[in-house]
Order: sequence, then C-alpha cells, then structure tokens
Amino acid sequence: MPVAAARVRHLTPLLRWLLAFAATCVGTLPGVLPAASGGAGRVAPAPSLQPWIDATPSGGRLQAPAGTYSGPVVISRPILIDGRGEITVDGGGHGTVVTVRASGVVLRGLHVRNSGDSHDRIDSGVLIADGHNNLVADNLIDDVLFGITLQQANENRIVGNRIRSLALAAAERGDGIRLWYSMGNRVENNDLQRVRDITVSNSLRNRFVGNSVRDSRRAMNLLFAHRTLVEANHLHDNASGITALNSEGLIIRRNRILHAIDASGAGVALKESGTTLLHDNEIIHCAVGILSDSPRHAVNRMAVIGNRIAHNVTGVSFYGERGGHLVLRNRFEHNLWSALVGAGDREDANQWWGNYWDSYQGFDLDQDGIGDTPHEVWAHADRIWIETPMAAFFRNSPALEMLDFLERLAPFAPPTLLLRDPAPLARRPLRGDGRT
Repeated sequence: MPVAAARVRHLTPLLRWLLAFAATCVGTLPGVLPAASGGAGRVAPAPSLQPWIDATPSGGRLQAPAGTYSGPVVISRPILIDGRGEITVDGGGHGTVVTVRASGVVLRGLHVRNSGDSHDRIDSGVLIADGHNNLVADNLIDDVLFGITLQQANENRIVGNRIRSLALAAAERGDGIRLWYSMGNRVENNDLQRVRDITVSNSLRNRFVGNSVRDSRRAMNLLFAHRTLVEANHLHDNASGITALNSEGLIIRRNRILHAIDASGAGVALKESGTTLLHDNEIIHCAVGILSDSPRHAVNRMAVIGNRIAHNVTGVSFYGERGGHLVLRNRFEHNLWSALVGAGDREDANQWWGNYWDSYQGFDLDQDGIGDTPHEVWAHADRIWIETPMAAFFRNSPALEMLDFLERLAPFAPPTLLLRDPAPLARRPLRGDGRT
C-alpha cells in the first residue's frame, strides 16, 4: 500500500468531516467560481437589470428579485420599478446608471450607485431625457457624479431621494439635481449632501419645496429660471445659499438659510432678477444675508418682506442707482453691519418701512409699537471701505473703529445717509408677524 494512501486511511473521522465541510462551503460561497472553471477566487459579475426591464410589458411592474444588478440600463416605455430598498443598480463606473426615455415611469426604492465621472457626458445616477410625468421617489443615489438630471423633461416629480456625489472637491462634483429646458417639475423633500449645486437652467415654473442641501457649493443656482418657487427648504453649511441670475418672478419664502459664510457667500444673491418676492425666510450667519442689484425696469420691484436677517457680516447689500427694493417688516438682529446701499451720492431709491432694527436708538412714547423717530443708517469712516473695497480688510479693526468714533464725534466730512426707515418697529415682532 502506498504511504500517502496509508496516511489518508488513518485520518480520524473528525478530520475527514472537517475537510468535507470546508469543501462544501467553498463550493457554495456566492460569487466564487470553483477551481475547475479556471476562476478561483474571482467575484462573479452581477447580472444585468436590462433583461428584466426588457421583459416587463408597458404599464407593468418589474419583478426582479432582491440583489445587486449591473448597469447602465435604459427604460424606453412606462413601467414601475419598486426596489423596496432591496435592489441595487451599479453602473460600474461607466456613464449614466439609469436612463429614462419615456413618460409615465415610476422609479422607487432603488439604490443607484457608481456612475461615470465625465462632466461632458453629464454622467448621472438617473437621467430623464424627453420624458414627462415620471416619478422618481425614495431612492438612495450615491457615489455618482450628477444625481438626478432632467433634460427637456416636463411635469416630473422628484420626491424624497437621498443624493450624494463623488468624493471630490466641491467645484469638481456634479449637480445633485440638474434641470435643463425642463418645465413644471416638482422637486420635494429630497436630502442632498456633498454635491456641487442644484442647477436650474432655462427652465420655467418649477417648484422646490422642503429640500435639504448641505456641505455643498451653491445650494441652488437659478439661471433663466423664471417663475420658480423656492419654499420651506433647509440650506445650511454651503458656500452660498440661493443664487439667481436673469430670473424673473421668483418666489423665495419660508426657507432657512444658515452658515453661508464663504468669503463670497450670500444667503440669497440676485442679479438682474426683478419682480422677486423674499418672504418669511430665516437668513442667519452668512457673509451677506441678501445681496441684490437694482431691477432692470422700474416696475419690476424686489419685495423683501417679513424675513429674519440675523448674525450676518452684512444684513443686506443693495447696489445700483435705481433702487427698486421694498423692504418691509423684516427683523435685523445682531448683524455686524445691518445694511449697505450702493447709490453713491444719490438719494436712496429703495423703500424701507416698518422693520425691526436692534440698533434703533429711539423711543416709543405713545406705545403704538412704532418708533417716534425714523431709523437712519449713516456712513462715516465706513465710506473708506465702501468706496474702496480693498480697504474692507481693515473693517472693524481698532484703527478704523477709532477713526469712525472720531468721525461721529467731530466729522471732518459730511456723512452719507445710507437708508431711512420712517416707521421702525420699537419691539421685536414674532416670526411670521410680517406675513401678507
């Protein structure tokens, strides 16, 4: 009898059982190919979800079992895909993971991940192109360049999704949600973190309600986005809050915009965007609370009503000689500088009325809640850095504060009146007291 055979024959029954059990476990491990196939140790690729989509009839519901599937995939007819939180679609780092080129599609409860990284191709987690009345709800979309992209797609609903971009510098990430030539869409209750922006370009009549955006560059970037509603969103710890360029008829109300403290950061920045309403927002701890130029036409007034503007470096900054802002019943609290108006030597063309100023030094002897004397903001030594922006580096320095004190005590040049509120509130109103 050979020596090797004799050794096997004398193995204890326990050792033989352990060897058999180990062989069985290795042969049944998921994703591990047996040695005979030449693929020892290799992970089997995930099956594609595309055959399941192709097998689902129009108007039907996809019946794929729980698990991880490979993408990219394309949906070209109305179907319902409900992942129930158990289906993952992995793009493999190439292109857009899920592309919808149809109307009436429902994507719900999916985990979409691992898109490509091309800005030129706009590699996204979900792309809706030329599709209308689709629903994308309650999905987890992470490790993608762009989150959800709509291109020439109208009347869609993007609801309750959690979106994260690739781990890149803020300017190199993709937009969490991107709309391009897309009208009448509703973007509601989404949670975005570590994306670049929400970008709305050449898109009209869209609604953004109840979303949260944090740790990003611009929370919202509106370009030619006329008649957009931005309501009840929570935008915090971004480089800038809401930026609007050439967008008319905006309604920005009941938002909380916090900690946009980047050097150029603003809670709300409006450029050539008239007929805009800012109502009942909380804008707190930003470099500039509200930054706005004059509207291009005298009738396109900018209304700033009932907002709380607090703990900012500058509360509001209006530049441009045409004025055009209505500033009514706002709360200005604990700002380093309440307001700046860049009208030069001309009289302030903005209208201020009924605001609460924590720096108001008048009285309310008749107890009607309105100060007996107007609230005025004058620029003394502050004209130095207002007129010479590079001097702002020394703002609030001891030297400039001393110069400002001397200017107020014995002015050697006439101060400049920045604003006058003829009816300042003598008592701090409750939030929402200025609603109209």
